[in-house]
Amino acid sequence: MANDLSWQVAGDAGHALHIGAWRFDGDGSGPRVHLQAGVHADEIAGMLVLHQLLPRLQACRDQGRLKGTVTVVPQANPFGIGQFRQGRLLGRFHEATGQNFNRAFDYALAMEHPASNLAQWQKSLLQLAADADLVLDLHTDDEALPYLYIHRSFWPEQGLALAAALQAQVVIVWDEGGDGSFEETIINHAAPRLAATVELRGQADVSDALAQQDADGLWAWLCINGVIDEVAVISEWQGEAVDMGCMETILAPRAGVLVFEKGLGDQVEAGERFARLIGRPGDAASEVILHAPQTGRMLTAHRERLVAQGAVVAKFTGTRLSDSYSGGVLDP
Repeated sequence: MANDLSWQVAGDAGHALHIGAWRFDGDGSGPRVHLQAGVHADEIAGMLVLHQLLPRLQACRDQGRLKGTVTVVPQANPFGIGQFRQGRLLGRFHEATGQNFNRAFDYALAMEHPASNLAQWQKSLLQLAADADLVLDLHTDDEALPYLYIHRSFWPEQGLALAAALQAQVVIVWDEGGDGSFEETIINHAAPRLAATVELRGQADVSDALAQQDADGLWAWLCINGVIDEVAVISEWQGEAVDMGCMETILAPRAGVLVFEKGLGDQVEAGERFARLIGRPGDAASEVILHAPQTGRMLTAHRERLVAQGAVVAKFTGTRLSDSYSGGVLDP
């Protein structure tokens, strides 16, 4: 059986919160792998993928085909998963502090004795992954094509096989961080052969069929990395690699009803309109047209159709440095 590494952290009201984690030990000849999902607790797709992967790993271990060690944390965030308000799960930000759950991991790690329960949780999650050779943090966007964030030091040598296995349509290659995400902190403070953030489409893209497809992709990736004693064939990657600084993040210039005129994956030309915002329905003068800053593909879209000023409306790929890029991450 897998080793049960589950642990507890204190909730915001002092009660114990449970985090399920399991480690499958092979014969020691393969790499160590850490897989987790749900750091943003309202990003569900990765949880189902790892749920499907667990029994396959157990069977592989029982059959003596597991060469490496695989740690799986299917639902990593016990705080966010309980933040239901008026029927909505608010899983991106910690309600008690307003902190994005996938930020400031570096500060938590730097504390010998983290003062807050949130920092204690972050440090414990990092410590679980610290000795891994391969680290994947599974997320989703609002509405999106499948894509990856991969540090330039891993691209394309280590990252290309992952992009092909998961059929990612875009890989965002980054150099600058500064936000203290889980991926960035592991890269800066451990020594992984690869650490990546995987965006498994959009938040509503949760189904057995998609989870099976992604679990199969992860399985093939584990095989070609020598974690599992099995021959896997991965098709040639057909996606697009884009420097993070060339990505275009479009913010809503005002609040209003959001109407998209282009869809995910569509190619837009520089200056072409892709959406409009209606500030006051009934008042034609309140409409604002949104245009693409440069030629590229529509990678993500805001899932709500009534947006606040400053909300991320969409993200597009690009081929030149974005006029609005100032370093760091694409989302708040």
